[in-house]
Amino acid sequence: MANDLTIHLVDDEESLRRSLTFLLVSAGFAVRAHSCAKAFLELLPLSGRNCLVTDLCMPDVDGIELLQWLRRVNSDVPAIVITGQGDVAAAVQAMKAGASDFLEKPLREEALIAAINGAIGQRRPGRTVADCETVAARLRQLTGREYQVLTGVLDGLQNKMIAYHLGISARTVEVHRANVMAKMGARNLAELMRMAIAIDAAAEPHETAKALPANAWTTYI
Repeated sequence: MANDLTIHLVDDEESLRRSLTFLLVSAGFAVRAHSCAKAFLELLPLSGRNCLVTDLCMPDVDGIELLQWLRRVNSDVPAIVITGQGDVAAAVQAMKAGASDFLEKPLREEALIAAINGAIGQRRPGRTVADCETVAARLRQLTGREYQVLTGVLDGLQNKMIAYHLGISARTVEVHRANVMAKMGARNLAELMRMAIAIDAAAEPHETAKALPANAWTTYI
């Protein structure tokens, strides 16, 4: 754990800021706590190595809007989104906005520290061509139905809604979803999202995937 790393904690709940600050300082991190996104944004541009841990639901500027703002100003600070009201759609939205990970409260110490170390580890030179080819090769292993389920998952849909669109049972969606995770080598949704983002621009449409009308997934989100 490097001494030059600063964790910026953004949460409007004072008690949580205090408890997480104590946890992270005890783990050896330098921490700066902020009561709102605006207070953090006023520090930009940041020097040294930094990692952002931000709550999802905050007044004025929420966690997603904060990440979007960082992207607009080309800030490369790795970010982790935390929330007490998490769901798949929120996780997908956070990942698309640039989050490295998405954690639900109450936070487990080991999970938060692992997420921080993982986020910092991702901030190395971009994926190599070989990395993208590996992910693309895994993507090509999916059946047409598995690809359709993957599309629904990445759009933030619950299994029941994916099942409704595809005309299959929710249990069948669960099976396909498990197969997708196994074939893609993803341990969780965050990893799956990172893979999708990495190859989004280069990946060709899956030849065997059944065509769906424009906005078929997002209409019901």
